[in-house]
Amino acid sequence: MSTPVEVAESHWTDGVPDWVMALARACAESNQRQVAARLDRSPALISQVLRNKYPGDMDAIEEAVRGAYMDASVQCPALGLIPADECQGWRRKSRRFVNVNALRVSMFRACARCPVNRRKDK
Repeated sequence: MSTPVEVAESHWTDGVPDWVMALARACAESNQRQVAARLDRSPALISQVLRNKYPGDMDAIEEAVRGAYMDASVQCPALGLIPADECQGWRRKSRRFVNVNALRVSMFRACARCPVNRRKDK
């Protein structure tokens, strides 16, 4: 049975990006299901990324991994300095207005004005 690091090394033939290696190490330290849950993704997606077969937005996965496992941060206009994966989560939530609490409303407004927000519908 191959380790996640070995899987990544064997499938990324042009060299494993640092963030994929961080993802593989995180899977080796715990397990793929727990890493997927932390990134708010599916275990199948994590497997596809490690195998360099994910057909979706690799930039979004990279941002989530860098925020969760590599201490990447973003300057949020509402919350200050936050992890990049947390910013990504707020951007995802802000696509639809839901008036459940004051923070959610505040973040909906802040994300709409934020230059980091790369929504395609803007």
